[in-house]
Amino acid sequence: MGALESVKSLFTKNLRQSGIYLAFVAIIILFYFLTGGILLEPQNVTNIVVQNSYILILAIGMVIVIIAGHIDLSVGSVVAFTGAVAGVLTVRQGLPWYVGVIGALVVGALVGAWQGYWVAFVGIPAFIVTLAGMLIFRGATMVTLGNTQISPFPDAFRNIASGYLNGWFGGSGIDVFTLVLGAVGAAAFAVSQFRSRRARMAYQQSVESMPMFLMRVVLMGIVMMAFAWELARYKGLPIVLIILAVLILVYAAITKRSVFGRHVYSIGGNLNAAMLSGIKVKWVNFWIMVNMGVLSGLAGVVFTARLNLANPKAGTGFELDAIAACFIGGAAVTGGVGTVIGTIIGGLIIGVMNNGMSIMGIGIDYQQAIKGLVLLLAVAFDVYNKRRAGASR
Repeated sequence: MGALESVKSLFTKNLRQSGIYLAFVAIIILFYFLTGGILLEPQNVTNIVVQNSYILILAIGMVIVIIAGHIDLSVGSVVAFTGAVAGVLTVRQGLPWYVGVIGALVVGALVGAWQGYWVAFVGIPAFIVTLAGMLIFRGATMVTLGNTQISPFPDAFRNIASGYLNGWFGGSGIDVFTLVLGAVGAAAFAVSQFRSRRARMAYQQSVESMPMFLMRVVLMGIVMMAFAWELARYKGLPIVLIILAVLILVYAAITKRSVFGRHVYSIGGNLNAAMLSGIKVKWVNFWIMVNMGVLSGLAGVVFTARLNLANPKAGTGFELDAIAACFIGGAAVTGGVGTVIGTIIGGLIIGVMNNGMSIMGIGIDYQQAIKGLVLLLAVAFDVYNKRRAGASR
């Protein structure tokens, strides 16, 4: 009986750690057949990346906010506001495209500092501060644009979201440069996973079984190489994907290997213990919000560049998609749990579902309902696992 309970506990633990990767592969396979193979056509794969890039950028910042035990409801409005700033500087003022990008990032940082002040030093819950920010910065967008639209943007600005890198290593109809980078990425992922597993074992922390671990690494390697193959068959490597890759690497390192990252997890896991241990909780919370503001500004640039348009209604609902990506990717509602990689997988699951259902001709009403159900099930699974873990102690 004891052996049976051990096997069940091990299965539950492995499912919790690797379930998101298996679910991602399963959803891709499901929609591949439901769409008659259209889902994995080279152009469609590229579209999935470009169409969801700004949500993934927001989700990277949002997962850090959620790990610390907060939430940010203003990111959609900040995307619109920073996109408007970029439009005014680049189109109306005629300044170079990079000035518009820098302006959007600076404004995003200032927005984050404004909200971080109220959250960290005044002590108002982030939910309330960012709910107010949702209204404030939506209004600021309308004022900045004069309640009109700004377009068109310079080609260099639009290339941020629509440009490609290809042809560096040659290739007849298939870009070798993209394949090489895909192989490097798959190898780097495998090495990082092995190093992470070894580190956890050195500290006597629980790890998934070796067969499950190897299956996860191999599956993700296959997915990454298949993804690179499809990109190489179309136009090559999207510039926005390079931006995303850099962000993923940087923020994965920050959350897992830096002092700041450990402080974020500590605050979300046990606030009182974090304060007693000497962590400067107020400043950590402040910089978390500043970081969210900067990434919102970057998402605003990418979204504006993709549409070639600064619009007062831009970013509507983006905060919900970013939050959903975090929770589907394994972040805990109570804070203290979550990873950048898991969040990216969660965002891609949403993107594949949206794209697949659109190809199938499913109406937006049903799409919203299905996405809501998936989010509910993801959170329910997290709660279920926590209850089982608590009961087994």
